[in-house]
Amino acid sequence: MSDAYDVIIIGGGPAGLTAGMYCARARLKTLLLEKAFTGGQIVNTERVENYPGFPDGISGFDLGMLMQQQAQKYGLQIVYAEVSSINNKSNYEKIVDTNEGSFVAKSLIIAGGAEHNHLDVPGEQEFVGRGVSYCATCDGAFYKDQDVAIVGGGDSAVVEAIALTRFASKVYLIHRRDALRASKIVQEQALSNPKIEFVWDTVVLAIEGDAKIEDLKISNVKTQKQTTLKVAAVFVSVGLHPNTAFVKDIVSLDKGGYIIANEKMETGVDGIYTAGDIRLNSVRQVIAAAGDGATAALNAERYLLES
Repeated sequence: MSDAYDVIIIGGGPAGLTAGMYCARARLKTLLLEKAFTGGQIVNTERVENYPGFPDGISGFDLGMLMQQQAQKYGLQIVYAEVSSINNKSNYEKIVDTNEGSFVAKSLIIAGGAEHNHLDVPGEQEFVGRGVSYCATCDGAFYKDQDVAIVGGGDSAVVEAIALTRFASKVYLIHRRDALRASKIVQEQALSNPKIEFVWDTVVLAIEGDAKIEDLKISNVKTQKQTTLKVAAVFVSVGLHPNTAFVKDIVSLDKGGYIIANEKMETGVDGIYTAGDIRLNSVRQVIAAAGDGATAALNAERYLLES
């Protein structure tokens, strides 16, 4: 155990980076494991206008990099590796296996986040940040007085469609069925909103444009008729999936795969905490994820003081 870290943080989004800063600043030997790039989903956001301290807004990429730099200033170590499994050997010995080897820690903070489900159509990845968005709350204000589309039919999609009407001149709600899955009261609000136009029984085939989105190629699933919809942006709201495959046998998950935790970010397993979008009932905002990270770090520090 002499080579063990005090804390290993899994996930390098705002929750993980904040946890890393708090742990490292507390002089805990701290390692953050990230499978792709630090900053998480926020790096795909063109402009963040609702994070305190940046009255003129900041790009998601820049915000993520500033978080990383601040955490590393206090001594946070970062290794880019994908976690495959966790072995909870004892209260103060957790083994994390990755494609870059195994690491040992006295405590863990799981902040792997949740990923948006994608449409998987041509143009989607190419236009991320240039018209394709997975967060209407984050990016809706950029499309004031323009026509936009949102894809989905659940509560999140319909609520976001209503929110978009505060900015957009028209919101096309594209749904592959002929009825919404959202709750009745939310449906009533959307159906009575003159700015929302419903495009039923329809799927997106492609997202097209030059420097930015210009139109969507869509198809009616019943008639197979293909048409083009002129929009400045498309918001994809077809669900999320948490990155919890590697912890399903360690901590308790809800039926959607999200980690169940209390207000201290405790998972119910001694020495294992969680933070951010990966946990059940997260509001999926950067500021909330950062708060989760701080809470998890402070409670992990208290746990280690008892060792």
